[in-house]
Amino acid sequence: MSAVLIDNPADHVRRFTLNRPDKRNAMNDDLRGELFAGLREGDSDRDVSVMIIRGSGPAFSAGYDLSQPNSDVERAIAKADGWWSRHVVNNWFEIWDMATPVVAQVHGWCLAGGTELANACDLIYVAEDAKIGYPPVRLMSPPDMQWQTWTMGMRRGMEALLTGDHMSGLEAVQAGAANRAFPEQDLDAEVLAIAQRIALIPGDLLALNKRAAHRAMEAQGMRAGIRATADIQALGFHQRSSKEYMATLGQRDLKESLSERDQKFGDYRET
Repeated sequence: MSAVLIDNPADHVRRFTLNRPDKRNAMNDDLRGELFAGLREGDSDRDVSVMIIRGSGPAFSAGYDLSQPNSDVERAIAKADGWWSRHVVNNWFEIWDMATPVVAQVHGWCLAGGTELANACDLIYVAEDAKIGYPPVRLMSPPDMQWQTWTMGMRRGMEALLTGDHMSGLEAVQAGAANRAFPEQDLDAEVLAIAQRIALIPGDLLALNKRAAHRAMEAQGMRAGIRATADIQALGFHQRSSKEYMATLGQRDLKESLSERDQKFGDYRET
C-alpha cells in the first residue's frame, strides 16, 4: 500500500494524502520518500499551480516514526554529528524553494516533525479542534526546524518551546502559526476552494509571488536562524536527560515511554 495517495481534485490542483492512518501518519523513510518524489514531480508539471498536503484518518501527522530507523537521506549530507536535523531541514527548505505554492491542511494531531512539515508549506489551514504541539522538547531535544519563534514571535514561541504544550487550531491562528481555521467537516472543501482561487493566477507569477515572500523572510534571517537552531537541536541528544530518555525507547514499548514523558503534564496520550 502506498504511503502517500495522490489525486487531482480540481484543475491545476494536486493533492497528497499521507496514508499511514494506523500510525497517525508518523513519517518513516517510505512516506517521506514518496511525498518528496511526488512534490518534485508536481513542481515540474506546468499544469500544476497549487499542491495540498493533508493526512488520512484521525491526524495530519504525529511526527517522525520513532519505531523505525529513519536512516534514508533524501538529500545527501554527511552523517556526522547533527546530520539528522540538518538533512530534514534541507528537505523542508526544498519545499520552500519549489516554484509551486504548497498548502498544509491540518486536522487532528499535528506533532513534532508533523509541525515541521506543515511549516515548510507556504500556507497552513487547520481544523478548529486540531492539536498542534512539539512534545519532544520535554525529554529529547529542541526542534529540528525551529519554526515557533519565527511564526509566533518570541513570547508565544518561547512558551511553546519551554512547555511542549499543544494548541488548538483556533489558538494557532490567533498566534500566527496558521492562516485560518475551519470546522473539521468543512476543511476539505474550504482548502480546495482557496487552492482553486490561488490557481487563477498564472503559474509564472505565482512562483515569483511565493519567492518574494520567502526572500523577505530570509532577509530578516529566517533561513540562517533555522539552520543555526538545527545545530543546537543536535546538542540536545548529548544532554544527560536526553540520553537517559532515548535509552528507554529501545528497551520498552514506545507508547509506554511517550506516556511516561507526558504523564505529569496530563496531556497528549494521558488525556
